[in-house]
Amino acid sequence: MAAKWIKTTFPGVRFREHPTRKNGVKRDQYFTIRYKLAGKDKEEGLGWASQNWTAAKAYERLTELKENRKTGEGPQTLAEKREISGKRKEADKQAQTLAEKENVTFGDFMTKTYLPQCKLDKKTKTYDIEEMLYRVHLADTIGALPFSEISPFHIERIKKDMAEKKHGKLKNRRLSDRTIQYILQLTRQVFHTARKLGIYAGESPTNAVKWPKLDNMKLRYLSVTEAETLLAALAAKSQNLHDLSLLSLHCGLRFGEIAKLKWSCVNSEAGTLAILNAKAGSRTAYLTEKARAMLKSRKQGRPDELIFPKRSGKDGAMDQASKVFTDTVKDLKFNLGVTDRKQKVTFHTLRHTFATHLYESTHDLYLTQRSLGHATGTMTARYAKMSESRLREGAAALEKVFATKGKAEEGAGQVAQAS
Repeated sequence: MAAKWIKTTFPGVRFREHPTRKNGVKRDQYFTIRYKLAGKDKEEGLGWASQNWTAAKAYERLTELKENRKTGEGPQTLAEKREISGKRKEADKQAQTLAEKENVTFGDFMTKTYLPQCKLDKKTKTYDIEEMLYRVHLADTIGALPFSEISPFHIERIKKDMAEKKHGKLKNRRLSDRTIQYILQLTRQVFHTARKLGIYAGESPTNAVKWPKLDNMKLRYLSVTEAETLLAALAAKSQNLHDLSLLSLHCGLRFGEIAKLKWSCVNSEAGTLAILNAKAGSRTAYLTEKARAMLKSRKQGRPDELIFPKRSGKDGAMDQASKVFTDTVKDLKFNLGVTDRKQKVTFHTLRHTFATHLYESTHDLYLTQRSLGHATGTMTARYAKMSESRLREGAAALEKVFATKGKAEEGAGQVAQAS
């Protein structure tokens, strides 16, 4: 049986009692208001007495709606009022969320979001470097500032202080242009990540800052004799390191590309290597006879196994060349007295040596570019600029021009005097 509606002393307000639920000593009461809208009777529920509704409050709400209908302003029904209230609450919630996002500091985002994700996604070495760069160079300068308050001025000041040996925890030590650029890259990446996650809507302030120009072009490469000497010395200490080095020297591969090679990447019949997921995308490298013989001499594993696994059965690819390489270069005195890092022999010098000799023997820039896996010819063009053989050819050609024209002019002078 349906509950009976009970009229109140307030016109248009009535209630019904809950059959079992109490509100104090009385039964709980549910209040409604009744009115005419567009000539039709309309009734809307308000709520229970246990929710602090009373007949008097119900009548106040009914009077408010009637007044709105007279003036034509404001909600004219409870449904409209609830809809407006809901929209207002949603707007307030969005405003609060936006305010919270705008108040997120660079440091909070860095330590609670960016670095934890970096630890999951990137190499341990990369995480350690980025954590150190933030802690040493950025935490005390922009760490406490919300993203919206960090301007190009702050970045310029950080850059200036680093260049003038005044920065952070490394005072009196000038940072290299490469380190300064790395810090700017990190800052830009944090801003881009914050924007992608909806924390920040603007542009990175690093976009308005002039970045230091880098001259990373390695000038040092090995002669054929030096390369053979190095390989022989490496073989005497570590056959594995010798094989790694030979592959870089003969195929122009980066260390990281070699470390990730699996046996499934080798096509012995075609004499090729599949270089997967390299910097500029996957490519094919072609083996020399020595490189092919070296791979054939190694104990072949399953297709999914690394050709050059870590020692002691550790998982994952190697991060860097063994210290034995550096020690061997030192023993050979290749870097004796060398202070400019562009002139020092490192593992990457093997790739540089490959490219230099390839270009000098072919004078084919496109071939060199494709062999190195460069996305554009910009990086490869440096080999054309620094090719010593081509420079010598140019000097010899110029010398020949001067010699020929000099003799011609001298002969012409003698003829003029005789006449």
